[in-house]
Amino acid sequence: MDTTRRRIYLDYSATTPVAPEVRAAMQPYWSDVFGNASSLHSFGRDAAAALDEAHTVVGCAIGARASEIVFTGCGTEADNLALRGVAFAARRANGGSPGHIITTPVEHHAVEATAHQLHTLFGFDLTLLPVDGCGRVDPDDVRRAIRPDTVIVSVMLANNEVGTLQPVREIGAICRERGVPFHTDAVQAPAYLPVNVDELNVDLLALSAHKFYGPKGVGVLYIREGTPYVPAITGGGHERGRRPGTVNVAGAVGAEAAIKYSARERDAQAARLAKLRDRLIQGVLAGVPDARLSGHPTERLPNHASFVFKNVDGESLLMALDVEGIAVSTGSACTSGNPEPSPVLLAMGIPREWALGGLRITLGYHTTEEEIDAVLDVLPECVARVRAASLEF
Repeated sequence: MDTTRRRIYLDYSATTPVAPEVRAAMQPYWSDVFGNASSLHSFGRDAAAALDEAHTVVGCAIGARASEIVFTGCGTEADNLALRGVAFAARRANGGSPGHIITTPVEHHAVEATAHQLHTLFGFDLTLLPVDGCGRVDPDDVRRAIRPDTVIVSVMLANNEVGTLQPVREIGAICRERGVPFHTDAVQAPAYLPVNVDELNVDLLALSAHKFYGPKGVGVLYIREGTPYVPAITGGGHERGRRPGTVNVAGAVGAEAAIKYSARERDAQAARLAKLRDRLIQGVLAGVPDARLSGHPTERLPNHASFVFKNVDGESLLMALDVEGIAVSTGSACTSGNPEPSPVLLAMGIPREWALGGLRITLGYHTTEEEIDAVLDVLPECVARVRAASLEF
């Protein structure tokens, strides 16, 4: 690889670099404190003490008790466990009768695919709430959709593709009023927004450490005490019986260090990045013909800019920018390589000829003004070149 050429990373919604202090915190747990946290001997007790501390710190960071925190393998697993765990608990309580699930068409695939599988394979009724042109749910639609047999509502806090923030607090209040468990995928939020489970009125919440400058391979599931839950994975009694499997202690320690790091940096970085984001949005819309901002213009993540370009292939545009040394995304990193328009963009009512040209540019703690200027310098020509090639076919 040519290490002398320019390389600009603007795909922080896909993953973030591990902060140095997070790496340092994890280091002893690879070799020195390596015991299984479930073992009763001193090696196990040392690991268990670190794991207990991680539960406490992560819980405190989001306004939860240590006993309400479950470490998982990733955010996707946390979402899966939340929906399946509550749905299966409701089914058991109802004598085997399937219930009703409410979610949206703009969720991360971890929620969307789980909800559809619960519907197609396990017989749960499924309601997908409509969203407006910015990708937002109307809380009144949630209120109208809830039925006596509704077992869970799941609406994400911040959209990974278009950055839109959902009215989670209002939706959670409605669910609490109706006695329905409420889950939110908050994976994109902790590095840039405060997350407090009581303020959000949520019963279950999913996080992923690698989205807030921690390691890959560790997620967090918050389960409010008293929430009906059956573990969707069976095995041992790890994590208070809610997620069997030997716990990744080093990863949990990394998540602990990362959430402390993000909490310390978040407010200043969010303010700085919002200014850079707005500068980027204004520059793109002014410099590129037939370009639109996707997602809400103001109720969006402070680091998140997303666009659609008419008659442009998003994958080709991504590669053109990569040749220029600029790493961005067409949307969710989990769907890269899919030539079809994003279901999220289509659900927002964006026409196919625009939705094929989706582009996500997400900033992070290391993003500079010079990097934003570099994007604004090369993007118009890249779009023009890709658009011309598209129109030839």
